[in-house]
Amino acid sequence: MTTATEADALRDALGMLKDREQVAKRLLESSAKHSFDPDKELDWDAPFEEGKWFWPPELVSLYDTPLWKRMSEEQRILLSQHEAAALASLGIWFEIILMQLLVRHIYDKAATSAHVRYALTEIEDECRHSKMFARLISRGGTPHYPVSRVHNNLGRVFKTISTTPGSFTATLLGEEILDWMQRLTFPDERIQPLIRGVTRIHVVEEARHVRYAREELRRQMMTARGWSKEFTRLTSGEFARVFSVAFINPEVYTNVGLDKRQAVAQVRASGHRREVMQTGARRLTDFLDDIGVLRGVGRQLWKSSGLLA
Repeated sequence: MTTATEADALRDALGMLKDREQVAKRLLESSAKHSFDPDKELDWDAPFEEGKWFWPPELVSLYDTPLWKRMSEEQRILLSQHEAAALASLGIWFEIILMQLLVRHIYDKAATSAHVRYALTEIEDECRHSKMFARLISRGGTPHYPVSRVHNNLGRVFKTISTTPGSFTATLLGEEILDWMQRLTFPDERIQPLIRGVTRIHVVEEARHVRYAREELRRQMMTARGWSKEFTRLTSGEFARVFSVAFINPEVYTNVGLDKRQAVAQVRASGHRREVMQTGARRLTDFLDDIGVLRGVGRQLWKSSGLLA
């Protein structure tokens, strides 16, 4: 015989599944209307415009540091180009991890559900984004900036041991800070048209991915077992630390003629840079705090990452 408590739990579970399907159906409809083919949408052959930036100067890591004030305008713009390439490289690394996490998430779920069909649609989007970022790096003539071997191996470990809520927390971490920066980039007329086009496509399509991840993470944190929630808090805090360090590749400084150690030290000491990263993460950290991810040791790890005040 089913008890009243069990009946309530079953009713709640069925309600969450229904809500999950409704969200997925809306996202599938949006994907059908607002998806892009970067190879056709963007003018990849147009020359770069003289004097235009590749990333908003206020978002360049050295902005407002003593070193920045000594750099010429040309060197600042060149740094913005290399940092844009480093962020595109980071995006490729992260999206490859995300695609593997999504495949794991849907492995044992009903293939005909809207939830799974949207996950496959998102994987399709991420494939296009990774190719778009790779083409952007090649078009700019800068190096590809892979993450360090340590971070690459940590990513390999994380995607192997991550819980489902941990996977969606990491998804949002990788997407929301870059999304905030890109929302400032694509309307900015100081920026190269190709960069604006790439960021516009990414912002439009990532908005769906963020909605999908937020809705699923909220459900997961309501239903996951205690150990899973705590493990999610710890792993997400550690991934925040890795991500905050990997956000800028120190080799960009060497490649624009700067002293790498001096540049890294000034970025770490920069109040402006700290404010940029915390502002970019605030919408996410407010959400994670609301659903119970930022607690205990995990919260301390987020603070040590510099993404949480």
